[in-house]
Amino acid sequence: MSRRSVADMLQLATGVSRFFGAQRVLDGLDLTVEEGEVVALLGRSGSGKSTLLRLLAGLDKPDAGQVTVPDGVGVVFQEARLFPWLDVLDNVTIGLPRTARAAALDALAEVGLADKSRAWPLTLSGGEAQRVALARALVREPRLMLFDEPFGALDALTRIAMHQLVVRIWARHATTVVLVTHDVDEAVLLADRVLVLDGGRIAHQVTVTRAADGSVPATELLDRRAELFSHLGVEQLGALRRQARAEPETPLSQQERLAQT
Repeated sequence: MSRRSVADMLQLATGVSRFFGAQRVLDGLDLTVEEGEVVALLGRSGSGKSTLLRLLAGLDKPDAGQVTVPDGVGVVFQEARLFPWLDVLDNVTIGLPRTARAAALDALAEVGLADKSRAWPLTLSGGEAQRVALARALVREPRLMLFDEPFGALDALTRIAMHQLVVRIWARHATTVVLVTHDVDEAVLLADRVLVLDGGRIAHQVTVTRAADGSVPATELLDRRAELFSHLGVEQLGALRRQARAEPETPLSQQERLAQT
């Protein structure tokens, strides 16, 4: 990311708290992002990732604090949430005037579904359905895109293809993105910054250094992954990864260690 002025910063959440009964899910959380930045949210189940995203999407309200989002917010959920009685084009343009149909066709072409505009949702694969959901968000030209584990239900190969697609689209549109995921590798590969939520607050953040072509070098992926595993409470795995990188273990040394136990 390039350096930006204060005017390019978005203060999305200020002192935000959210309770469910006696359980405090978010505890005075602050979230600031740069315009055009991709931020991933990681954390254990119940850490407040999806709750925060719902607040940013306007689907819930905080018990304390303030949520401020720019005009134009697009949301993509883990499920595509398409209406089965509408074809693909009508799903993309739902809630928009008929004049938006040309833009919707462009959005479908951008996600590789130009030939699926008249298809029915039940005839689509999981990856195609998620691309329709992405087109539905894009056609609204959002300044802020929110993704709630959008690739979690996809198989590994489809997930990789979706990663490549969204990276191209984000680069083209320079949209600010907040992504919720449980996948550490996905967070490092897609995001400029990764935030770890714990106890309802941002407990740690990692900035990802990329090569000139935008890719993440293998050593950077390994280092950031180990750091994140450590802050997610998987200390042993993080330590093993760091050790493996620094001192590759030979079969002989494994046997020697077993003999000592």
